[in-house]
Amino acid sequence: MSYSSNSNRYNNMEYRKCGESGLRLPKVSLGMWHNFGKYEDFDNMKEMCFTAFDNGITHFDLANNYGFPHLGSAEINIGRILKRHLSRYRNELVISTKAGYRMWEGPYGDFGSRKYLLSSLDDSLKRLRLDYVDIFYHHRPDPDTPLYETIGALDQAVKSGKALYAGLSNYDGETMEEAVKIFNELKCPFVINQNRYSVLDRTIENNGLLKSAEKHKKGVIVFSPLAQGVLTDKYLKGIPKGSRIKKSGIYLSEKNLTENILHKVEKLDGIAKERGETLAQMALSWVFAKGGVTSVLMGASTPKQILENVKISTSKKFSEEELKLIDEIIKEG
Repeated sequence: MSYSSNSNRYNNMEYRKCGESGLRLPKVSLGMWHNFGKYEDFDNMKEMCFTAFDNGITHFDLANNYGFPHLGSAEINIGRILKRHLSRYRNELVISTKAGYRMWEGPYGDFGSRKYLLSSLDDSLKRLRLDYVDIFYHHRPDPDTPLYETIGALDQAVKSGKALYAGLSNYDGETMEEAVKIFNELKCPFVINQNRYSVLDRTIENNGLLKSAEKHKKGVIVFSPLAQGVLTDKYLKGIPKGSRIKKSGIYLSEKNLTENILHKVEKLDGIAKERGETLAQMALSWVFAKGGVTSVLMGASTPKQILENVKISTSKKFSEEELKLIDEIIKEG
């Protein structure tokens, strides 16, 4: 059956500029780190993409290695969905991918060399069945490759027409400062940083990334805003069957769910209830509270989760008292 998107899809979503660039991203973007791999339910993947786009989520975020343990399988699945169902909407979509983690054997399948990045982008485009991606990221800093070479490869990706914008992921403020100088020298449209950020993980506040992005007028999109599901109510009554911990334990293990963490999450859940929100909705909204964030990457396993979490596009602002109380809870223990 042919898919036709909701004609009111842009009515309730906020679109925010990536720094001073002309690119706008939805306040909520859809990340494909989990639940889009080789053995996941393909019909469920389709419905998640359709539900997201029907509700104004125009940005789908991938990486070459998503779909673990079958590297690249997320891009293959999204490529099928784009080709069969969303090709007529390509100009309305922002598709991003990344390269920087191990993708194939040998010395050229990892990190940040020109050889690896440009080869990986070609492979990603084949899997995605696209002529170009909108944003191509370097996925992590490479201590053994000159930064000029890595940024030069991103610049080549843009100038070749295989990407429209360049991005950096998992960089700190100091390294981004050096990268900005090179991007400016090359006149390459570097527009966005992608980093982990949540109520429980304030690293980008402390390593200068948020401050540097604001200084240079660059966008910031954050991943793991729910701390791999910890900032939801699903672990408050024990670990449910089918949870990410039970599936693999690779990205989140039971040892992370300490008594202290669960005590904090329970208190945060109380604040969320007072705001008339779920804990997940409050945690997603919180990443915008201190300014500097363009978009939040939402992971989802069902269309229902997308419908619940997209409501943050119109959520109420935090009071100073709420923000202070949240900070006090996190500092406990």
